[in-house]
Amino acid sequence: MAKKNSGKTTRTAPRPSLRRRLFRWSLRAVSIVFLVMSALTVLYAAVNPPTTIYMLQESRRLGGLERQWVTLDNVAPVMARVVVAAEDANFCNHWGFDLVAIRTAIEEGSGRGASTISQQVVKNVYLWQGRNWTRKAIEAVMTPMIEAIWSKRRIIEVYLNVVEFDDGIFGIHAAARHYFGVTPDALSDVQAARLAAILPLPKERSASNPSQSVRRRAAAVLDGAATIDADGRASCFQS
Repeated sequence: MAKKNSGKTTRTAPRPSLRRRLFRWSLRAVSIVFLVMSALTVLYAAVNPPTTIYMLQESRRLGGLERQWVTLDNVAPVMARVVVAAEDANFCNHWGFDLVAIRTAIEEGSGRGASTISQQVVKNVYLWQGRNWTRKAIEAVMTPMIEAIWSKRRIIEVYLNVVEFDDGIFGIHAAARHYFGVTPDALSDVQAARLAAILPLPKERSASNPSQSVRRRAAAVLDGAATIDADGRASCFQS
């Protein structure tokens, strides 16, 4: 016997609009990127970064590079002080962004002095060189993350091991050997100050054969290191 038609029709749910679907996919993509960034931030809080995008590029260009990881305990303590004095004197007092330096840089119409050591670590370890909004946006998210998860001492340690000191010379161990023929724990105050003074233009300056401007900057950096040591602005990374 044939079944009677109940008269009810099955309605198919309308497909989400293109705009809604794009929003969902964008949200998923952002979530995945955030999870990856979080995982890498946690990982490198304890694991030493094996290499960076920029190191790989330079190694390919030069046919190799010099680099050997060294713990901060095996670096002359003055080295951490002079690099902070040179690059980010308020390192112990901010959470990744030095708002005073940023405001000053804007007023002066220059970006120099606005980038903190924490921002440089994010750029050097996780990202790529160059200026674009995508990189700056990721940097803006990751910088507070490493400040929240890493200790200040760890940030300095990683910075000193990934920063470039000359063509193919990365990290304080290779720099100490390259310029002065010593291990990083044997660096003198003047040697350490000259290494800090050639940043952020190490390919245009020399620590072992310094120009008068590098000598003047090194002397100023040493004074600055003594100042932050005396006023407590070096306490967050000194053991």
